[in-house]
Amino acid sequence: MATTSGDSSDQVRNWLELPTDVITVILLKLGAIEILVSAQKVCTLWRKLCKAPLMWRSIDMCNLGDLWNMPYDLEKMTMHAIDRSCGGLVDISLWYFATDELLKYITDRTHNLKRLRLICCNDVSDEGLQEAAKGLPLLEDLEISYSQLSDDAIEAVGRCCPYLKSFKFNITGYRRPHTESDEEALAIAKNMPELCHLQLFGNKLTNDGLKAILDNCPHLESIDLRQCFNINLEGSFGKLCAERIKNLRRPLDPTDDYGFDATVQDAESFDEDYASGGYDSDNFSFEYDRYDYADPDYDDYNFSSGGSSCPDYVDNPFTDYAYYNFSSGACSSP
Repeated sequence: MATTSGDSSDQVRNWLELPTDVITVILLKLGAIEILVSAQKVCTLWRKLCKAPLMWRSIDMCNLGDLWNMPYDLEKMTMHAIDRSCGGLVDISLWYFATDELLKYITDRTHNLKRLRLICCNDVSDEGLQEAAKGLPLLEDLEISYSQLSDDAIEAVGRCCPYLKSFKFNITGYRRPHTESDEEALAIAKNMPELCHLQLFGNKLTNDGLKAILDNCPHLESIDLRQCFNINLEGSFGKLCAERIKNLRRPLDPTDDYGFDATVQDAESFDEDYASGGYDSDNFSFEYDRYDYADPDYDDYNFSSGGSSCPDYVDNPFTDYAYYNFSSGACSSP
C-alpha cells in the first residue's frame, strides 16, 4: 500500500531528539575548522556541545594550504581550539601554517600531548621544535612531513620524548640527482630506541643508515621505506630486514595507500634546496575532502592578522548562532 503524505510526515525525526552522546560522536567526525565555522551555529544544543572540552582533545586543522586567500587566521583559530580543550589536548594536526610561536602556545597549555602532526609547516624551525620538545614529555606519535627540519630537531625530540613509539619523517621521493644522506637515520638510531613504527618515505638514507636503525631500535615492528631509492634489500641484508621487521614496505612497493601525492619528482637538475630534500609546493598536492570556503557562514568570522589573541564569544540575540570576533584583545576562551 502506498504511503500517504501524512504517514510520510510521521516518519520525520528531529535531530535535536537524538541523545547528546550520539550527537557528540557525529560532531567528533568533523574537523576543527568545520566545527568552529559551521557546526556550532546549528542550534543552542550543538553550540553547547561544541564548547565542551571533550570535543577538543583531538584537533585537526586540515586545510588546502591556500593561506593567502582564506578569510580567516588559522593560527588564531587553533589557539581558540586549544583553549577550549582546557588542558586536555592529546592530539593535534597542523597543516601548512604552524610556527614556532604556535608550538610554544601548545606546550604552554598542555603537557599531555601524545600525538603531533606537522604537514608542510616550513615556518617551524629546528630551534622551535627543539624548544617545544621539552614540553612534550608524554609524546608517543610524531609526524613531520614535507617540512624543512634537520637531524638536530630529530635528536632533540628523541632526547626529550622517551615514550615516542611512532615517527614519520617524509619528503618527496626522487632518483635524480642522486644524493645520499644518513644524518636523519643516525639521529633516529641514536635517540629513539623505543620506536615501534617508522616511516621514512622518500628519504635519502642508505643501507648503512638502515642497519644503524635496526641495530639500535630493537622494538621496531614496521618500517616504511617506499621511494627510499638508495636502499638495496637484495641478498642477505634484505633477508635480515624481512625476518626482523613484521611489516616492511620496500622502496618500490605500491603507494596507493599513502596519504599524499607520491609522484616521483625526477629531473636532470634541481636547485640546491630541493636536491637536499626540500619541499616544492608547486609539485605537491594532497588527497582529502575540500572545505567549501564559499559557505556564507564564514562571513561571521573576523580572523584579522593583528595580534594573537583568542576570540570573544558573542551571542546574537536575534538568532541561535554564535559569532566570534578574532580581532579582539581578549585572551580568555568562550
